[in-house]
Amino acid sequence: MSENKRISSLYQSIYNGNPWLEVNLANTLKDVNADQAYKKINPNLNTIWEIVNHLIQWRRNILRRVQGEVITTPDHNYFVPIIDPSEAAWEQSLQSLDKSQELWNSFLENFDDADLDKIYANNNHTYYEHIHGIIQHDVYHLGQIVILKKMLKTV
Repeated sequence: MSENKRISSLYQSIYNGNPWLEVNLANTLKDVNADQAYKKINPNLNTIWEIVNHLIQWRRNILRRVQGEVITTPDHNYFVPIIDPSEAAWEQSLQSLDKSQELWNSFLENFDDADLDKIYANNNHTYYEHIHGIIQHDVYHLGQIVILKKMLKTV
């Protein structure tokens, strides 16, 4: 199996498959409603919704990087307050997350393994590091979402 296929399989399992860590993004978020996603459990913590939007924007950022675009990350690091806390807006965020997964699946399907060694000019990291980094980033924030969901049950 080619490396891009292995990476694609790993990324897909973290999103809605059966990864070794036994939780994935889609299943973790499927029973979260807008009120829960918007709830600020602690003033020092991000909400589930803010984390989901952060994930979406970083997925887009890294995808654009490995497609050759030079990106400047904003100072807010894609953590921005939710303006519209409606159920429809939450559903839109979930659809955007799903769309970002589709874009990555399509990209990885056609990605040439030889390009994994390419260097991204702004930070001198390889495309391989960027692609695995976005998977690690998803898993890191998935853990936060799991903890926030548990905390919601106690407040």
